[in-house]
Amino acid sequence: MVRRLLALIAVMLVWSAPARADDISASGRGVVRIVTIAVVDDEVVGFGHGSGFAVAPNRIVTNAHVVELASRYPDNVVIGVVPSEGDKSYQGKLIAIDPARDLALIEFSGVRLAPLTLFTGAPTDGETLIALGYPGNVDLATARSAADFITPQSPVRSQGGFAGARTLEGTNVLLHTANIARGNSGGPLLDRCGRVIGVNSAITRADEGDATFAFAIAQSELAAFLREAKQPVATVGIPCTTVEEQMARDRNADDQARLLTEQEARAAAAKAETERQQALEKARARNEATRENFMAGAAVLLVLGALALGGAGLLLSRDRRREAVWVAIGGGVLMLGAIALFLSRPNFDPAQVMALPKATGSAALPSPDASRGKMICTLVPERSRVTVTATQSVTLDIGRDGCINGRTQYAEAGQRWQRILVPGQEQSVSVLDYDPATRTYTNTRYLLSAAQMTRARQLRAAVPLKSCSSDQTARANLATQQQAIRGALPPVYNEKLVYGCRAAPGASAVE
Repeated sequence: MVRRLLALIAVMLVWSAPARADDISASGRGVVRIVTIAVVDDEVVGFGHGSGFAVAPNRIVTNAHVVELASRYPDNVVIGVVPSEGDKSYQGKLIAIDPARDLALIEFSGVRLAPLTLFTGAPTDGETLIALGYPGNVDLATARSAADFITPQSPVRSQGGFAGARTLEGTNVLLHTANIARGNSGGPLLDRCGRVIGVNSAITRADEGDATFAFAIAQSELAAFLREAKQPVATVGIPCTTVEEQMARDRNADDQARLLTEQEARAAAAKAETERQQALEKARARNEATRENFMAGAAVLLVLGALALGGAGLLLSRDRRREAVWVAIGGGVLMLGAIALFLSRPNFDPAQVMALPKATGSAALPSPDASRGKMICTLVPERSRVTVTATQSVTLDIGRDGCINGRTQYAEAGQRWQRILVPGQEQSVSVLDYDPATRTYTNTRYLLSAAQMTRARQLRAAVPLKSCSSDQTARANLATQQQAIRGALPPVYNEKLVYGCRAAPGASAVE
């Protein structure tokens, strides 16, 4: 009892806390410091730094002016890539540069970073934007030695508003008010969901008290540069929705569904009552007709019995005693039959009328066979929070006992099937859920730090069941192990993709 009370209190505390998925911190794990070191005759003659961000696990975008010296003097200038997490820095190699757009692409090895996603839409006037990077004035105030510039640390975050679109030296740029400084060059400008909408590149001069504005190379210019460099990048066009907004949508949807269910239940109950009344009226009419037939029959028998008794008396008066006795007996039988028939006439009892099934008001659920087999699952945008993942349809092969795609065992989670995926390379955990009753497939994603991923991978190593199995004990152990992973995840997700599934064309249900 005490354990249940503590669990209830914990749940109440979680629900009372503000829901917050820090998408900016998740994107920050893919932001790096770019350091350039010029060396002549083994002597450092120049040093510079800027910012950059991953567009692939081992490729970084930055400004061309950050790595200009490395482009001009590749044998004398070393490019250093300093991640925001870990304890090492890595040497990079310039593989593409566009001075006109002020963009460059760097490749490195030694660690895999979480790539950022580009937002293909346009910011709205006044929209909140966030800049991530390594401003030089902060470094000057906090750095104690040159080693601090190659020591991994999280990027600095600043927030401002979108101030308009402009053209700067023939390049499309975004004007914004997030505070940046020298050193932010090449860092990403993000929307609230952590998607890249620009690359910070310059600031206006603030002479005589003028307000300072910043310029970011527009995402359209960045996408064109990456295409020319043959560098694939993740893109999303769905507008940003905060977790709070999505949870409010979910609550509204639940309320609407509950209201619709109640309305359907009331309508079904009213229909059932109408049908019951109609059945009662029909039964009553049949009963009355049957009673009248019984009474008419009793009357006929009574009349015949009376005539028989009268005939017996007439025969007796003519001294035909034997015939009179038999006729009298027949008349008595007819009289008794009339009485019996009258007394046995049926009474109407509503309770004896067969009851109609009660309406539940819920939609008919698909049969188990209709929830299995090859399925095409399509994103339901109004039920989803999309931040960094592409939204193409998902193909699933739903087998018996939670076997998905013939190779992955899902564990029972109430009436649903669930599997938690912890990849070995990516910094994300996915909670995959399939509900056979509604044929709904959900991918809830958590974008985690390096330390959180290490813990999740340790727990994943203890999961005993990899492939599909009909062993209920093994599946129960899988469910227990997955709950341990679930408990290590943050209370609020970063992304939630909800898909509605239907049978694939030409597919047949699993036997």
